[in-house]
Amino acid sequence: MSGKTLREQLTFKNTILGVQFLFVAFGATVLVPLLVGIDPAVALFTAGIGTLLFHLITKGQVPVFLGSSFAFIAPIVEATRLYGWPGTLSGIIAVGVVYGIVSALVKLRGISFVERLFPSVVVGPIILLIGLSLASTAVDMAKTDWTLAVITLATAVSVVIFGKKMMKLIPIFIAIAVGYIVALIWGKVDYSIVQEANWISIPEFTTPKFSWQAILYMVPVAIAPIIEHVGDMYTIGGVCNKNFIEKPGLHRTLLGDGIATGLAGFFGGVPNTTYSEVTGAITLTKVTNPFILRISAITALVFAFVGKISGFLETIPQAVLGGIMLLLFGMIASIGIKTLVDAKTNMGETRNQVIVSLVLTVGIGGAVIQYGTFSLAGIGLAAAVGIILNLLLPATKKEDL
Repeated sequence: MSGKTLREQLTFKNTILGVQFLFVAFGATVLVPLLVGIDPAVALFTAGIGTLLFHLITKGQVPVFLGSSFAFIAPIVEATRLYGWPGTLSGIIAVGVVYGIVSALVKLRGISFVERLFPSVVVGPIILLIGLSLASTAVDMAKTDWTLAVITLATAVSVVIFGKKMMKLIPIFIAIAVGYIVALIWGKVDYSIVQEANWISIPEFTTPKFSWQAILYMVPVAIAPIIEHVGDMYTIGGVCNKNFIEKPGLHRTLLGDGIATGLAGFFGGVPNTTYSEVTGAITLTKVTNPFILRISAITALVFAFVGKISGFLETIPQAVLGGIMLLLFGMIASIGIKTLVDAKTNMGETRNQVIVSLVLTVGIGGAVIQYGTFSLAGIGLAAAVGIILNLLLPATKKEDL
């Protein structure tokens, strides 16, 4: 941790930078709860407290902000339909436990264990599946007003392709703002919920309800975010010219992420993850002081208790969110392909073709394994299939290629 005192670090400049970093992550942080149908104030609260806990566990050395994870949108929506939101929360808590278990294994056996259990041939198609499974949801929301959705989508694409510096780091935030302004001009924004909201209010926390089915459904989804976490730690370490895998240690960063996610589940929030947008902003601004990210976390906590903010966020038209989702969920799918390409996965190898093929067909086809009240389906089942096949199928011998 920095040798400076709290008074020396809590300057006006650092405060402004901290608020700025929150706004870099703001669009994504509040978009996920809006898409799964919960109070965005809960996500702001769990992001804030989760980030502070992460910094405590990692000894305040890693400049990250934890926010709502896109990887869990599809499984949360489906698990909520099958087992209810309180039951799904028990699954989210279990995901946090999985992070803790992987953290302990990394501490005992090193990072090679994770890489062997979750290679790109398993992770890539799972990420691809996550994006594809959300496509119909994006279209359903966009078609409530295609004109508004296309304007929002076009803005996001334009910012991603032609944006400069800080603007390029917040395409979601800018696109939602443009779509919202257009909707406002066209008279398609209802402010009644803002008028009825109190300035100070308690977020709509939900108590979890134990559900084995939801736990078994959600746990396999943790694979992709765990691998993403490892990549993020390498990336942010490169930006800061430090090896966070060694110090404070990958086991600590995984544990911090896991506790933050488990705590989110206890309060009725969505799983947390490290944000690439914030890493990009740090790269651009060269601001690597972890204390500034703690200011971001405290700001998120403050916003969580301002009822007018939650009310305002809920006025965003469905078509605006749908326009963003058309790009966002497609991008998630493309990251799955990129994962396979970057790892130079040999798709000419029959073993790899079998794993990728079955992960996709099981996940997209809606396969279900059911025994009594227990059931495993969707992304969870596809992930389990991928892991088992990777462990059981022998690698193709070189002379057979």
